[in-house]
Amino acid sequence: MTIALTRREIILVGAAATLAGGGLVAVPGMEDAMASTQSEVRALLESWSEAIRIKDIDRLMSLYSPDIVYFDLVPPLQYTGSAAVRGNFLRMFDGFKSLIGQEIRGLHILASGDIAVAYMLIRASGTLKNGQEVGYWVRATVCCQRSDHRWLITHEHISLPVDFESRHAAMDLVP
Repeated sequence: MTIALTRREIILVGAAATLAGGGLVAVPGMEDAMASTQSEVRALLESWSEAIRIKDIDRLMSLYSPDIVYFDLVPPLQYTGSAAVRGNFLRMFDGFKSLIGQEIRGLHILASGDIAVAYMLIRASGTLKNGQEVGYWVRATVCCQRSDHRWLITHEHISLPVDFESRHAAMDLVP
């Protein structure tokens, strides 16, 4: 006997079994649903990276939730809302004469239901308007939520390690 379950029913059955003490259970279709979620989030991140690379602000902002909370390398402590994040990206894009290199390594995606978190290392590189070549690795965490059958970025955190002796960001590290 085969039972067709919706994605929501699969998640609810798995959650109920876990809460009932059943631990992990195999639910028909669950592996396919998880693989689909992983590929959807991966596609979102590929579009995100490409939009940054080519400095396409409209494409980039279409990937963010209107109430995005963004922690960046530059002040202030946080950017809240799409208008603030848009302004921050426009400032960054304006600083580059070239396209912005985006090399992603160590991408990990964790997902459950309509929530997903991805973390990775990103090498940002390019030529600044003053002619200086730059290239450095940052740590990135991106939180996503599915809404209306579409994934949006709801939180993003970009950081650099700090050398506490020199009190400077460690921008010369490589994975």
